[in-house]
Amino acid sequence: MIGLGVQGQKRRRVAGPDFVASVDPFNADADYRTIREIPLDSFDAALCCIPDEPKIEIIRYLLTNGKHVLVEKPLWAKDDAEIQDLERSAQHAGVVCYSAYNHRFEPHFVRMRDLLASGELGQIYRCRMFYGNGTARLVRESDWRDKGAGVLPDLASHLLDTARFWFGEIGGNFTLASANCFENKAPDHVVIVNEGSSPKLELEMTLLQWRNHFTCDILAERGSAHIASLCKWGPSSFIHRRRILPSGRPVENEVVLTQEDPTWAIEYEHFKQLCVLGAPADLSRDLWLNQTIGRLSENALRMLGQS
Repeated sequence: MIGLGVQGQKRRRVAGPDFVASVDPFNADADYRTIREIPLDSFDAALCCIPDEPKIEIIRYLLTNGKHVLVEKPLWAKDDAEIQDLERSAQHAGVVCYSAYNHRFEPHFVRMRDLLASGELGQIYRCRMFYGNGTARLVRESDWRDKGAGVLPDLASHLLDTARFWFGEIGGNFTLASANCFENKAPDHVVIVNEGSSPKLELEMTLLQWRNHFTCDILAERGSAHIASLCKWGPSSFIHRRRILPSGRPVENEVVLTQEDPTWAIEYEHFKQLCVLGAPADLSRDLWLNQTIGRLSENALRMLGQS
């Protein structure tokens, strides 16, 4: 376990008896200060719950030494070639390099994917997603978080990945609709859109939603589909509305979940299965996200006069 912050503690609990040792240069409870101190024959895989800056160097060390890697999103790099090099290193060593996007395992996200894949909604016109939390003050008081493009790389990575999870290739023609620094130095509220994609996409993210919340509305030819909240903030609801022609109140089916967040445990089992199967490394999603978010981040800073 590399990094014993909030995410690292979650991953450690989920790993259970698989846990061998922890690395953290700042947490006194960690077993080691650096990854190079750990005997290479004492572990098979590493869970990297670390800030963006050291990711590439640490992952490269692990992959070249034949270790499977799970890294918290996003896999950020200043140069796209660094991500491509990691992919080649993983393929050469025959190990897994997996970027964690746990929302793919959210029950209603899977339900939405399956509904879309069924074709029951017909042509999909538009998808709007909103993701907000109330961490603006925590981010502002952090030594390293309130900088750069702020909320954009943090939450847009989840929203963009979710869009690909549901719709497949959506292209990189996203534009910045708005970016604001209401309380923080870095952007704490951003909206991006892709009017050239099919479906058309509108993604809004903020650190100023004092009660954490996620919503999604998909408008389509034969009805609509909606998600409100995530399991971790529950209750979480999924609504499928079947259109009545020429107009009228739609037939509605709602599923409400009130449960603990299952995504961490499911994703960890997924990662272990990839390791067992020896799944070939494919970082094309990470490369696309790095390019798209990098361009949008530059545009946001330019819009705010911070470039």
